[in-house]
Amino acid sequence: MQSPPPAQDGGPPRRGPPDTTAAILAGGKGTRLREAVPDRPKALAEVAGRPLLAYLLAQLERHGFARVVLCTGHMGERVREAVGPKFGRLAIAYSQEPAPLGTGGALRLALAMLDSPDVLVMNGDSYCGADLGALLAFHAAGSGTRPRAGSLTVVRAADARRYGCVRFGPDGRVTAFEEKDRAAGAGWINAGVYALARDAIAEVPAGRAISLEKELFPQWAGRAGRGLYAWPAAGAPFIDIGCPESYKDAQAFFAPGGPGGQAGPAARRALDRRGRRERRGK
Repeated sequence: MQSPPPAQDGGPPRRGPPDTTAAILAGGKGTRLREAVPDRPKALAEVAGRPLLAYLLAQLERHGFARVVLCTGHMGERVREAVGPKFGRLAIAYSQEPAPLGTGGALRLALAMLDSPDVLVMNGDSYCGADLGALLAFHAAGSGTRPRAGSLTVVRAADARRYGCVRFGPDGRVTAFEEKDRAAGAGWINAGVYALARDAIAEVPAGRAISLEKELFPQWAGRAGRGLYAWPAAGAPFIDIGCPESYKDAQAFFAPGGPGGQAGPAARRALDRRGRRERRGK
């Protein structure tokens, strides 16, 4: 299968264009995590001593991004208080949904803040240590006369039943999404990191609750011409915190020596820098 080899977060990443806007979907309630994380939005769930969101922001900073939009919803004010206007060298903007809009609706709401032709989008409840610059390069390479609607990072899972499978052809074009619990055995799964064309986001109906994964991606995959493409990040570490079991697994994932252990120091340094600035401001 033709795709540029990804670098895990432990190796030197291909830096993303500094003028590419990133967006993190951080509006989830975390209903299944309510018992473990009762007092905060899911993106602020503590993992190995730091909010999950800190790992995502540190990853963006490390890959050379300069600006990120946080699409917030449930307890959005808590996210704004925790992160503020800067995270290291990253400038932070906020798009707060007035009512639950789903992942697609939240991204459409933020459209005016997404000021680059392609947007790097991350789910706020998972982490994938793939090379973000390589994903953007893969997405741009297939533009032709009209850019692809989107390119999604996929990783290999030994048991895909909890996630569902992404089916794609030799050129990477997505042909089908196999539902959860029907995807028995190993398979490629959606890793929650996407390169999306801004004009494709602009076509999403405004003010309506809509899901990227369940509604828009299948629509884009079935569209003649532009289409949706899969970028296999084989070997990239991946974890999500969508249920109590995976949230528990994430503690070991980000601990020193774990698959995502190298992401921790960058997140800690950025949080430490912010703490020093806040103390100086008092």
